[in-house]
Amino acid sequence: MVGAALLRDGRVLASRRTGPPSLAGLWEFPGGKVEPGETDVEALVRELREELGVEAVVGARLGGDVPVGDALVLRVYLCTAVGEPALVDHDAHRWLEAAELDDVPWIPVDAPLVEALRPLL
Repeated sequence: MVGAALLRDGRVLASRRTGPPSLAGLWEFPGGKVEPGETDVEALVRELREELGVEAVVGARLGGDVPVGDALVLRVYLCTAVGEPALVDHDAHRWLEAAELDDVPWIPVDAPLVEALRPLL
C-alpha cells in the first residue's frame, strides 16, 4: 500500500475516510493499493488521480515501512500536486500545519508517519 504526504505551503493534506465503518470519520494520508506490475510511484500517481483528481509529483519516502495487518506494508511518500484535491473517496480534506497535526484523529497506521512528518513542516 502507498500513501501521500501531500505538501503545499508548509502544510500537509489530511483526508477524512467514509469507510469501512471501523475507519469512517478518521483522517489519513490519501493513497491505496499497489496493483500487480506497478511501482510504488506509479500506484501513488494513479491513486491520487483517482481519489483526488490531481496530478502528483512523488518525492522521497517518509519514514519506513508500516505493517498493515499480517501481509501488507504501507509506504508513504512526500508529494506535491497540481490542482485542488476534489472530494471523491473522502468527505472532507484539510490542509494542516505542524501545530494542527493533532487536531484530527488519524487512522492508526498513519500515526507513526504523522510523527515523522511533524519536523518537516
